[in-house]
Amino acid sequence: MRRALLWFRGKDLRVEDHEGLHRALAADEVIPVFVLDPYFFDPERAQALPHRMQYLLDALEELAGDLRQLGSELIIEQGRSVDVIPTLAAEWAVDEVIAQGWTEGFGRQRDARIEAQLSCPLTLVDGETMASPGSTRTQQGGAYSVFTPYWRRFMATAQIAPPRPRPSQLPPLPSGCESSARIPSLDDLGIQRNHQLLKGGSTAAKERLSGFLSARVGSYKTARNRPDKDGSSRLGPDLKFGALSARQIWAAAHQPEFRSESGSFRRQLVWREFAHDLVWNQPRLLTEPFRPKFRDFPWIGLEEHWEAWIEGRTGYPIVDAASRQLLATGFIPNRARMITASFLTKHLLIDYRRGEAHFMKWLTDGDWIQNNFGWQWSAGCGCDAQPYFRVFNPILQGKKFDPQGAYVRRWVPELEGMPKKWIHTPWLAERPLFAADYPAPIVDHATARKRFLEHAKAYLATV
Repeated sequence: MRRALLWFRGKDLRVEDHEGLHRALAADEVIPVFVLDPYFFDPERAQALPHRMQYLLDALEELAGDLRQLGSELIIEQGRSVDVIPTLAAEWAVDEVIAQGWTEGFGRQRDARIEAQLSCPLTLVDGETMASPGSTRTQQGGAYSVFTPYWRRFMATAQIAPPRPRPSQLPPLPSGCESSARIPSLDDLGIQRNHQLLKGGSTAAKERLSGFLSARVGSYKTARNRPDKDGSSRLGPDLKFGALSARQIWAAAHQPEFRSESGSFRRQLVWREFAHDLVWNQPRLLTEPFRPKFRDFPWIGLEEHWEAWIEGRTGYPIVDAASRQLLATGFIPNRARMITASFLTKHLLIDYRRGEAHFMKWLTDGDWIQNNFGWQWSAGCGCDAQPYFRVFNPILQGKKFDPQGAYVRRWVPELEGMPKKWIHTPWLAERPLFAADYPAPIVDHATARKRFLEHAKAYLATV
């Protein structure tokens, strides 16, 4: 009798298209396990990522229900994964531990520590991306650092397997295998449920995917840049937690009825692959800028400006709308993310890593790799980034991508009655229209732009 321990671990919370589950079914007995690691589930740590934790708990509950429907149970254990998994594997005499691999260097180090303690094989399967990270190489065998050539090579060479179906049933748990803990509630962790967040789990994820493909994928290329419109797929959290796999989404978007309209969306899925591929090849990028010259860049921003930025009171309406939407809903549309990130790093000269950490605290789709990739791009120090000397003008960006001011009015209610003419420059409005409770700009755009360019040019000339 072969026995497999199937370790679910936060990026694979589904039973459909799960390579580890498929492999485990080759054994006679399967023990599904989830570990409540204090790195995430200690209440103080959990409260530092409330939106992600809410999604995670929703998805965990659904996963447990799905496994129950298939005839098994999700074993819940509490403790450090590096201790719990080897202990369970020995106690239950398993022949193999199976888990979905992580791309991040710290995840790979954790797995190496666990493998060294096991007396059975640790099998890591794909599933976080469509193709194995590191598998898309140049013709000379090297790694890519620019997206467009990567995209072409990926499309020409990547073998994206069709999604695996949901299994019809699982073997019952072996005798003596029982949970020592339960899935905590938000109350247990001291987190108040936020009803503005997306519902977590595979059922809601599949509904989001279906709704996006049937109603919005054709306008995605332009609408994704319009924060005033519902143009995003909103599948970020589902990918982050693996409620849907990337290849499930790819396969759905590649169906004949959507194929001609979904090109821009599928390109974004490959952009995600590119980011994971880059970090697989260079794990340092989660803590260091891609461009070495920026490693010791002197960020000289003021603490009062940082506080104004995170609270949404910089005086630039589209920047403040994004900051407030993040805190309220765990989401910011793509264009607004770029605008507010550019503003923090270039107008305010504040380290991109502070903004990155703030987003990771509040984004429901907070993914270490994708978030880091976006922040380095905006700061001008990343791979395939916008040039450091390109500085978004938040006024012009607002006028172009929120032309009627609908996005601003929704998230900055002090400006609800402001005419379109002044919605992105309320400080210029006539006194009767001026919103007395909305702050004046904390920096002047032209002055801040000039300061950043002079500061960056002077520093980069020395390294």
